[in-house]
Amino acid sequence: MKNKSTKFHSLSRRIVAQFCIFTLALSAVYGFFCFMLLYNLEDGFIEREVLQEAQYLNAEYQKSQHWPTTRNSYMRLYFSKDSLPDDMKQTFLDEPKRIEFYGQQGRHYHLYTFPNLQNTYLVAEVSQMLLVRPIAGGVLKFMLISGAILVFFAFIIAWRLGQKTAKPLKQLADLVDGVAPENIPDSFAHQFPPNEIGILARTLEDSMQRIKQALEREKCFTRDVSHELRTPVAIVKNAVEVYQTIDINTDINTDITKEEANNLVSRISDAGMQMEQTVTTLLALAREEHTSVKKESVKLLPMVEQCIIDHCHLLNKKSVEVVVDDSCNTAVIARQGMLKVLLDNLLSNAFQYTDVGIVSISFNEETLTIADTGPGIEKEISTKVTEPLVKGSQSTGYGFGLSIVKRLCEHQAWLLTVESNQGTSISVSFGG
Repeated sequence: MKNKSTKFHSLSRRIVAQFCIFTLALSAVYGFFCFMLLYNLEDGFIEREVLQEAQYLNAEYQKSQHWPTTRNSYMRLYFSKDSLPDDMKQTFLDEPKRIEFYGQQGRHYHLYTFPNLQNTYLVAEVSQMLLVRPIAGGVLKFMLISGAILVFFAFIIAWRLGQKTAKPLKQLADLVDGVAPENIPDSFAHQFPPNEIGILARTLEDSMQRIKQALEREKCFTRDVSHELRTPVAIVKNAVEVYQTIDINTDINTDITKEEANNLVSRISDAGMQMEQTVTTLLALAREEHTSVKKESVKLLPMVEQCIIDHCHLLNKKSVEVVVDDSCNTAVIARQGMLKVLLDNLLSNAFQYTDVGIVSISFNEETLTIADTGPGIEKEISTKVTEPLVKGSQSTGYGFGLSIVKRLCEHQAWLLTVESNQGTSISVSFGG
């Protein structure tokens, strides 16, 4: 559910706003430089005319020692500061290095001082020649209108760009916002473009898949604990009940009672150890990483015999023979707790679903095989068991035990093979 108290800002609107502000600022700066360029071009043209006239006058003066008449009517020679036009004289006296002056009634002057002749000045009154300054207001108005038009087009472009850019982000946000991990699609990153949004989508997909798998492992752990601890808890309860019976029947020989009591305590101790190993194993399966408690050499035959004893109650009133091949008198490299859970589940399933015939256990070429003459497993279920466990699925048609075996084999990199025709044969290769 979305958090109504949290306010979010539209990314596309921010793109539009920033793009328009950027366009407006760029237009203003560009207009300012264009305006200044026009002014400088006009001043440069006038100053070039004044300089050419000054060079002509100076050259004629050097020849004849007399000043000729200026060729341009808007230019005039002055031979003292006091004779300069009144509306520029005071400014020139205050700023003797200035060459451009603003006079009264729109007059505009450019002044040239002859460097080698004292108090000789060429003044050009260029107000009639000005092109930019008289239309400065119109130029500014044109620039403002042009800037507004540019901002409008920038808004249209930014709006289209913002919609296109924000669309996949909005789709991604709608996809993951408020969705329970178990309802997240298995694969959604491929529908996003191969850019930063695609990278974000792939990262979210990977993270959510890990969360989903962690939740699935937690569910499996809860289910497996209830399944796996049922047998040792039953052993403990049975032993306690027998112990209480022995304690009550005081007529029984004391030595026999003590011996039986020790056996019961031993059974309780073994069951407690089995529960501890089972919990450790299931916790390892519930963790994401395949960490590795150090493997060791474990004798297979005693563990097989112990598992047969633990689950022999499943064979009560059944005409079933359990055959343990001599090849099981060997050792395998494995974690003892993992191996115990594996054998418990395989044997309990074989005992439970076999009503008559044989359950055989053998070990050849690093492969443990448990075969029975039960009704077999449906082809669809046996196929699922041998497929890689991707989504935490389980085969419910043969009990929870086979699901645990499957996940255990994948966790330990053991190769699981199931054959089911007349009965079922399950093989686990410890060599991978």
